[in-house]
Amino acid sequence: MTGAKRKKKNVLWSKMHTPHWEDFKQWCRKRLPILEWAPHYNLKENLLPDTVSGIMLAVQQVTQGLAFAILSSVHPVFGLYGSLFPAIIYAMFGMGHHVATGTFALTSLISANAVERLVPLSVQNLTTQSNTSVLGLSDFEMQRIGVAAAVSFLGGVIQVAMFVLQLGSATFLLTEPVISAMTTGAATHVVTSQVKYLLGMKIPYISGPLTFFYIYAYVFENIKSVRLEALLLSLLSITVLVLVKELNEQFKRKIKVVLPVDLVLIIASSFACYCTSMEKTYGLEVVGHIPKGIPPPRAPPMHVLSAVITEAFGVALVGYVASLALAQGSAKKFKYSVDDNQELLAHGLSNVIPSFFFCIPSAAAMGRTAVLYSTRAKTQCVLASIIVVGLKGMLIQFRDLKKYWNVDKIDWGIWVSTYVFTICFAANVGLLFGVVCTIAIMIARFPRAKTLSIKNIKEMEFKVKTEVDGETLKQVKIVSINNPLVFLNVKKFHTDLINIIQKENASNLLLDDISKCEQNTLLSPLSNGNCSEEASQPCQNEKCSLILDCSGLTFFDYSGVSMLVEVYMDCKNQSVDVSLAHCTASLIKAMKYHGNLDSEKPIFFESVSAAISNIHSNKNLSKLSDHSEV
Repeated sequence: MTGAKRKKKNVLWSKMHTPHWEDFKQWCRKRLPILEWAPHYNLKENLLPDTVSGIMLAVQQVTQGLAFAILSSVHPVFGLYGSLFPAIIYAMFGMGHHVATGTFALTSLISANAVERLVPLSVQNLTTQSNTSVLGLSDFEMQRIGVAAAVSFLGGVIQVAMFVLQLGSATFLLTEPVISAMTTGAATHVVTSQVKYLLGMKIPYISGPLTFFYIYAYVFENIKSVRLEALLLSLLSITVLVLVKELNEQFKRKIKVVLPVDLVLIIASSFACYCTSMEKTYGLEVVGHIPKGIPPPRAPPMHVLSAVITEAFGVALVGYVASLALAQGSAKKFKYSVDDNQELLAHGLSNVIPSFFFCIPSAAAMGRTAVLYSTRAKTQCVLASIIVVGLKGMLIQFRDLKKYWNVDKIDWGIWVSTYVFTICFAANVGLLFGVVCTIAIMIARFPRAKTLSIKNIKEMEFKVKTEVDGETLKQVKIVSINNPLVFLNVKKFHTDLINIIQKENASNLLLDDISKCEQNTLLSPLSNGNCSEEASQPCQNEKCSLILDCSGLTFFDYSGVSMLVEVYMDCKNQSVDVSLAHCTASLIKAMKYHGNLDSEKPIFFESVSAAISNIHSNKNLSKLSDHSEV
């Protein structure tokens, strides 16, 4: 018998601790969303439109990959690699159906700070062309991409660590005004960084706080050094890009294939550059030769990780915030959902793994996919124009200011201050300021928010199944809790509960009577104005009842539970019955655990109607008891 029991116990133990194949498959589907949607992919309906969209987006990504690599201060070919590998990784781990990852302006600008700081242009003449180097590039270029890859690697590690810690749920602090202001400010920084290419000027690398203002101060001081040829070519490129993109947007429903104006413009400018020798004739900077092929993987230089930790945090936070905003926006538009924590994992791996393939930091952006492309010469003022026009969607977020002003002026102030901090310092600093500002305002506004409201007793009469007489209803106060009950607002809750019942009974009291009856407990407000020298025992003749409707109490902490118990005990000491309706199981458990509750009669009810019925029943029992005594 003992052996049988032991065998049965071992079987149960093995069932509890042995991982099941179904559990493993469910975990894989959760962490690899491609396993969920790929088996159900409809080739007949989706293959053709997806192929056309993929080709058009690939053409667009080629041009932007080259441009954002230059923005990241590395050789343009690494922008192509940064467009390919992150897209493949995100396709397996990401949940945004309409989001493609790749090179991104904001993360490129952040990584450029580390590249320019650790491998400045001043060391370029000290390096030579190496035949053994990857793709035949100089040691200088390889040192630069090594720093950018290290930023990508460490930024991805930070994102994966955030996923392990389940910090995706903290994104509720990233409000729409903060994200809008941060991305707009960062886009302004990106445009500023391209001024030297747009104007054909030689501007020294400037970094640190107030960089935005120093750059424009330098431009105005050296305005005579602007090359007219570069300025005209930039204006022409921007005009063509804007006009064609607007036409594509306007007629996108009528045409299946839009004009790849970015690629057409680069081909045209490359041909003009080749025929007219713009580099020698007009002194314009050109990108140069783009090598072919994919290099073998190599680990990023780990010895520079400690030096790029600031930029890595910037890439991790700014890239994730911008990417999540796009994923959530597309999910809302096309009626599906994304997991914030899963997006952290997807973008983290999209930065960690590609960093071994000489990729710059990546993030999600609409209209991005990846492909390798080899070309010859590209004019940098044309690529700068592509960057500026590509950021149009972020720059026009200035229009949000009118919306915030009309809806909530505090959000308007958060937008403006976050934008100013981003402009004066950096995108990650502006983002941090916006989050801190949001938390501070939430702490300031939360305790002052309306926590309670009195319910109309007439509305409840129709919901009570038993016949309730008017006298009973007069002695019942129903108060609805409208907010969470936490340490931030427990004092406000106590004050509101007193004031709201005082206001209900104030019509029957003179001002001097009110002043005599005001106390720091819930006693006097529930006395229905029967204030006398024996105020310590209100409602002696008619017992009062208070019903707290907890349907709006979404969450609570220890302070909140303590305050509810305190309210209950104060009322009990003054012979006021307290009932709680619509309580969650966790709230009931917490209040019972706190102790000091009356266990002889019910306190918690499923509805307000049930609480009123219980009060009516108790009153009838009390009357019967009085008659029996007589």
